[in-house]
Order: sequence, then structure tokens, then C-alpha cells
Amino acid sequence: MLFKKKEERISWDETKKKPVIRASICTGERVAGFQDLSTGAFEEIMLIRSEGELRTFRERYGITGEIKTIY
Repeated sequence: MLFKKKEERISWDETKKKPVIRASICTGERVAGFQDLSTGAFEEIMLIRSEGELRTFRERYGITGEIKTIY
């Protein structure tokens, strides 16, 4: 493609939320999202079926470093 649409970064409050991957022990399904630090509530953002989708999640939200997995 000659002109690729540049994805904009979506901001999130790092003081109130942290990025996590929620994985099912039974099915192995993985969902990327954010966990509220004060309540522990999980906000689903996108289903992760491949490493490419995980990379897209990281790029879209500007996440660097390790993302914790919760079960």
C-alpha cells in the first residue's frame, strides 16, 4: 500500500488501570484489557487469537514491557 492509515494511540490512565491478559484455563481463550487497580474489575478490549493481535493491542495503547496474565 502506498498510503497506509496510521493508527492513533488510545490513551489510558496508568495510575488507575494496568494492562492484563485474561486467559481461560479450560478453553485457552485470551482476552486483552485493563484491570482497575482499586476495584480489580476487568475491562475487556479485544480477543487475542495470535501474536499479531497482541502486537496490535500493544501498539494501539502504547504498552511496553510485560503484560501480566490472570486466570
